[in-house]
Amino acid sequence: QVQLVESGGGLVQPGGSLRLSCAASGRIFSIYTMNWYRQAPEKQRELVARITSGGIPEYADSVKGRFAISRDNAKNTMYLQMNSLKLEDTAVYYCNYIIKIYQNDSPRNYWGQGTQVTVSS
Repeated sequence: QVQLVESGGGLVQPGGSLRLSCAASGRIFSIYTMNWYRQAPEKQRELVARITSGGIPEYADSVKGRFAISRDNAKNTMYLQMNSLKLEDTAVYYCNYIIKIYQNDSPRNYWGQGTQVTVSS
């Protein structure tokens, strides 16, 4: 059983910073792409940032230059440093990993439970 646990959400003023973490535990053979998604009230879930197994990041246009994604493969952990936060960044943030549990297994999607980020003055 694989579990993804997020942490680091909270309430922050506009212009502030937060750092999210997502740690995976359980039986894991390999982790491929790691993703951060977010979902604001009454909106669809959207991809915020992703990072490949080789460490290459990609960002949504709305967060480029403000957010930085990173990963520590030894700890099966992904991070999202969020700077210059805006009101519109308010959402529940979810981590998503593409994981192989066994060498001969097919890669599967795993999701964290979500962490609330609220940007408000």
